[in-house]
Amino acid sequence: MDGHPDGVLLLDKPAGYSSTQALGRAKRLLGARKAGHTGTLDPFATGLLPLAFGEATKFSRFLIDASKAYLATLRLGVETSTGDPEGEVTRRRPVSVDSAKIDAVLASFMGVQDQTPPMHSAVRVGGRRLYQLAREGREIERAARRVEIAALRQERLAGDELVLSVTCSKGTYVRTLAQDIGEALGCGAYLTGLRRTAVGAFGLERAVTLEHLEALGVEGARERLLPVDVLVAELPRRDCPADEALRFTQGQAVACADGQPGDDIALYGPADRFLGVGRCEASGRTIPLRLMATGDNSKAP
Repeated sequence: MDGHPDGVLLLDKPAGYSSTQALGRAKRLLGARKAGHTGTLDPFATGLLPLAFGEATKFSRFLIDASKAYLATLRLGVETSTGDPEGEVTRRRPVSVDSAKIDAVLASFMGVQDQTPPMHSAVRVGGRRLYQLAREGREIERAARRVEIAALRQERLAGDELVLSVTCSKGTYVRTLAQDIGEALGCGAYLTGLRRTAVGAFGLERAVTLEHLEALGVEGARERLLPVDVLVAELPRRDCPADEALRFTQGQAVACADGQPGDDIALYGPADRFLGVGRCEASGRTIPLRLMATGDNSKAP
């Protein structure tokens, strides 16, 4: 059997798996040699984790940059050292909130803002992960990141449990958002559950579990792969005649057509064959950035 499947798998990650562990198991179930994920989920979190296999790994950054959507479950009145269930309880406070107060606080978190990554995160500082330093009992200065909360809605309030739906930009830490919301409510909070429901245009309804993949067998699991170019579906598209397609696949620049300087463009050849991604230059040329291996005929669904 071919050991080089190419495509994108929408995985419904279970709790208890790191993203790397989930990728490793999926890789075995598909009999793949080359694979990568398009952004991590914490081990306690569940939900949509798009995985790239084979040639798709060349284009995974276009999904890493996409917006994310979550269902977040907060426990009000309790704070932990990590902002999630994996930490120790550090403080308890009485809870006195209602839906109107929650809505008012949520509204204040909408839009573009600076967010400081938590110590228990995979951000690298000085060559080390922050969570490694946190396990040593160290806390260091972290540079704030610009993030955007595009949607933030109260889904359910039951006693001290608050469920929110969140749509946010890449790089947003929902754990930190939960802690900040708890502080703004005056009672503190930590994240007890997190389920990613969407990444860019992909929704959880198209995802498959590891158990289902295992039941399908290798051939059946590979049939769940989406074509490579779903990763670039949001980019402008350029269809090239055969002569330009050949030059592009050989690493040569081609005409930029209607693109603006700096634009990334998905290029296709005859028979709807995905060639790769190029970038428009001020000179009016499109230079290759990432190329599909020759012979692949992936095309969007």
